[in-house]
Formats: sequence, C-alpha cells, structure tokens
Amino acid sequence: MYGYYHEEDVARFAEIGQHAPEMWQRFQSWYSLVFGEGALSAREKALIALAVAHAIESPYLIDAYTEDAIEKGANMAQMTEAVHVAAAMRSSTTLMHGLQMKKAAVRTGRAPR
Repeated sequence: MYGYYHEEDVARFAEIGQHAPEMWQRFQSWYSLVFGEGALSAREKALIALAVAHAIESPYLIDAYTEDAIEKGANMAQMTEAVHVAAAMRSSTTLMHGLQMKKAAVRTGRAPR
C-alpha cells in the first residue's frame, strides 16, 4: 500500500531550497538561531519540538526530533513525558471546543438537557 510519508525523505529536506535559495538560507539561519542555546537549552527545545511534532501529527518531524532529542541527551522517560504533554494539550483543546457545541445547541433554541 502506498503511503504519503517516507522515512528517507527526512534526509532530503534541504532540496526544498533548490528553487528559492535566498529564502531557504534565511529560513536556515532563523531555524538555527531558534534551536540554539538560549533561555532554554537545546535539549529542552528538542523536547518541545518532539511534543509539537506529535501534536501536529508529522511523522517526518517525529523521526527528526526523536533523533535530535536523543543526540541532545534526552532519555525515553523525558521524551515520553513530552508526548504526554502534547496529548494532554490536544485533548484539552478538544474538550474546550465542546463549549462551541453547547453554544450552538443553545442558539437552536432546542438545546437538549
């Protein structure tokens, strides 16, 4: 069965810059600055990125930031906890959207009890 995501594509990421090299270079500079040491350590940033990768459901980023987090010293317990944080954020957002359902039901004038 054909799948959209291919693990080998992660290594080909830079190809996206071939037809817009100036924009690619500016992105690379900004990206490097964002993920460098700062108020947050590079390991903390990798864990945040790993959690976001799970929240946005990107297999490419999950692969990349799993490797990055490990390279920066994260362990399985830390990575797993980061994924749980992402899951908690996603589920709380889903529940919060339940308020939209309640408001829409009330607007109909026939909201069930």
